[in-house]
Order: sequence, then C-alpha cells, then structure tokens
Amino acid sequence: MKIAITAETAADETRVAATPETVKHYTAAGHEVVVQKGAGARSFIADADYEAAGAKLAVSAAETVKDADIVLVVRRPDAP
Repeated sequence: MKIAITAETAADETRVAATPETVKHYTAAGHEVVVQKGAGARSFIADADYEAAGAKLAVSAAETVKDADIVLVVRRPDAP
C-alpha cells in the first residue's frame, strides 16, 4: 500500500500528518511512504529525517499523491 503525506497549505498550520517515527512503523509493515518535500518544515522535521525513516520524497503535492492508496493530512485539502 502506498501512503502519501503532503505539506499543509493553511498558513497557520504548523503540524504535519506523520512524523519520521510514524513513517518507520508504516515502512516496517511493508508500506511505501512518500512525503512531499518540506512537509515537516514548520514542525522542525527535516526531509532527511523522513528519508532516514524509509520514506521517499516527492517535489509536489500532485507527485506525492499519485497512485496513493491513502493520503494523510491534518486539515482538509483545498478544493482543486
């Protein structure tokens, strides 16, 4: 299963839907995890921390969610 974690778009939102520790659990269970670059920046989580936990990084939200089975977000995404 592919799990996608996108960056939050609300200016006042500093949380991210998953931490590197969470990503470790998902990848240990055999899931593919893709995180949008910079998704954890406002929570002081570096992209390298997600990579070290086993996630792949994607440049855009569209690339992150492509073919995802589950998309994790804190707030409802903006309408297209």
